[in-house]
Amino acid sequence: MEVQKLLGEVALVTGGGSGIGWAACKAFARAGARVVVSDIDEEAGTHVVKRLTGCGREAMFVRADVSKAADVEHLIEATANTYGCLDIAFNNAGIEGELALMADYTDEAWDRVIAVNLTGVRLCMKYEIREMLKHGGGAIVNNASILGVVGLANASAYTAAKHGVLGLTKVAAIEYASSHIRINAVCPAFIETPMLARAGFTTDPVKRAAVENLHPLGRLGRPEEVAAAAVWLCSPEASFITGHPLLVDGGYVIQ
Repeated sequence: MEVQKLLGEVALVTGGGSGIGWAACKAFARAGARVVVSDIDEEAGTHVVKRLTGCGREAMFVRADVSKAADVEHLIEATANTYGCLDIAFNNAGIEGELALMADYTDEAWDRVIAVNLTGVRLCMKYEIREMLKHGGGAIVNNASILGVVGLANASAYTAAKHGVLGLTKVAAIEYASSHIRINAVCPAFIETPMLARAGFTTDPVKRAAVENLHPLGRLGRPEEVAAAAVWLCSPEASFITGHPLLVDGGYVIQ
């Protein structure tokens, strides 16, 4: 029997069309939340909503590019207009960017990664917090990465953005603790997602084995494991936790 610890709450998931986002949409729905699925890919996001509502869950889709303030503002307005409030947000939308040495990293690629992965999180929190303040509080989880804690060669933009996400998380957690808004982050390692597949880490046996061996637990993570951590951080069970970067990394960072 499912424990619906978020029964009736309104949960927003950005990047909800696939990977960790899709897993999070399922997890929040199973916990009893009404889910707002947002993604830049309208077809993928709409498909997620159909799957959730087909299982008797309550969900809606709102297309948004999180790097655009107008899109994010519309997303929060649409959520509030439909459900009356916003209780939970999982700021998950992100892109991997190109892999290149820092001196070779193109300005265009850098700007795009920072716009989506860092500015996108800032914009989401800006409008989410404004809505949560109207209703006495809420819980926000930002999807950072192990690269918010450590570095990785050839991933300067992604690493910089994710370090920035953890910085934003800590500052916002301090600023809004007295307003009963808890703000945390999850820091996944290599998770079996379409993003990893595009880089060949799940489809190439040699690359896969090499990446699996980077984790003491000896495998890739599953989207459902990250989603479970996000749901827990938003639940009453984590009511005394804020500003925390929760590693979901199979032991990657302890080495």
